[in-house]
Amino acid sequence: QVQLVESGGGLVQAGGSLRLSCVASGLTSTIYYMGWFRQAPGKERELVAAISWSAGNTVYANSVRGRFTISRDNAKNTLYLQMSTLKPEDTANYYCARAPFGSNWLRGREYDNWGQGTQVTVSS
Repeated sequence: QVQLVESGGGLVQAGGSLRLSCVASGLTSTIYYMGWFRQAPGKERELVAAISWSAGNTVYANSVRGRFTISRDNAKNTLYLQMSTLKPEDTANYYCARAPFGSNWLRGREYDNWGQGTQVTVSS
């Protein structure tokens, strides 16, 4: 098991920036992919961005490509999401999650360890 703890959420005006962090502990050697997901009230959870832990390959949702950047610091077992040019529609609870080797990193159900989430609210 991997324990994940997110931080960095908050209230920001439209056009502003935030950086989310997710610290992993436990069996971190089993991490193959890490992802950021978000869920707004009344909406389904969606994949925002994902990264392969070793190679650093990335994938983004169309709605955030060019505005958000996912990165990781393997030495610190920490995942980041730099969010820029934030929009009110980015308002959601953001979660980090881990997927093991062999997973389809685009499928949320392949991620088997989740953090508790951090709220991001973007005011217009």
